[in-house]
Amino acid sequence: MKTTVIKTTDLPAAFLEVHPHNLYLYCKAYASGLRANTAQTKNRSAVSGGGKKPWAQKGGGRARAGSTRSPIFVGGGVAFGPSTNKNYDQKVNKKQKRLALMHAIAEMAANEKLFVADNIAVESGKTKDAMAFVNDLGQRDVLVVKEMIDDKTFLAFRNLQNAYLIEPNELNAYFAAAYHSMVIEKAVFDKLTKEA
Repeated sequence: MKTTVIKTTDLPAAFLEVHPHNLYLYCKAYASGLRANTAQTKNRSAVSGGGKKPWAQKGGGRARAGSTRSPIFVGGGVAFGPSTNKNYDQKVNKKQKRLALMHAIAEMAANEKLFVADNIAVESGKTKDAMAFVNDLGQRDVLVVKEMIDDKTFLAFRNLQNAYLIEPNELNAYFAAAYHSMVIEKAVFDKLTKEA
């Protein structure tokens, strides 16, 4: 699998004119969408106990109290806990998503971290062969984009910690920004640059 380093001169001008803020907005929206939104506390109505009035309304010299489950008591409910129905989703339109990916690819090309291979395939299905391919690139970690993932190649890359194999429909700006470098099949690269 012979690879070629892609430089910014090999990219269409449109890739180099994208404002980096598009990538920031997309990554922010992607990370927000991953939030589980499971933070939860019990308010005074959800805490058990506290049915009896703790002391008489008048005559004790203390402030009136109706329940020991009020937020001011130990063992009481939480006054202003996190909202359990908050929606963290942030809207990013299609054009902005495309621009974000274009900028992420341009950044990789500028740093000589973008590689193009004619065909990415490990016919043996062995992890050591996939590891040899990744190690030859001399990169910390690699995002591998293959047009159609076959079973053997999937098995070969599956257990690698420093490589992640995806198809073009899974490629997004967040993945492109998260990985140190990218190897992409020529057919996929040509399609991406043609659409720009």
